[in-house]
Amino acid sequence: PSTRWTCYDATPAVVNCSTGSPVTAVDNLTGLQWTINANLPPGEKTWSVALTYCNELSLGGYSDWRLPNRYELESLLDMSQTSPALPSGNPFTSVQSYYYWTSTTYAANTYYAWYVGLDYGSVYQGVKTPGSGGFYVWPVRAGQ
Repeated sequence: PSTRWTCYDATPAVVNCSTGSPVTAVDNLTGLQWTINANLPPGEKTWSVALTYCNELSLGGYSDWRLPNRYELESLLDMSQTSPALPSGNPFTSVQSYYYWTSTTYAANTYYAWYVGLDYGSVYQGVKTPGSGGFYVWPVRAGQ
């Protein structure tokens, strides 16, 4: 078992990441707390829907969830891994090997926001209101 992650159930009490019923995990390298389910809400969303969802989320005894900024989401990446580009042994479920929104607006054009591809760990900027569904959402909070 990795010491990088501390997992919590809904109460929130510390549980074993593999055998417990975790709903969140704290990354002990950054102190950030992530939802175990990396597809909340399910499916692709526009940037504004992603922001609203995270800001209104109540999970694991906390209501201060938000959309991660670019650097927070990048902190999860392990560039030696692909599909997903996350460290082996991570506790997360429903990770999509596709793009995830960040809260970071692209400074050169505020019509765009940064997003991270969890297939290979690439970082891009894209329109906040794409013609299709958008990208995935992975809520974060400041941690314990």
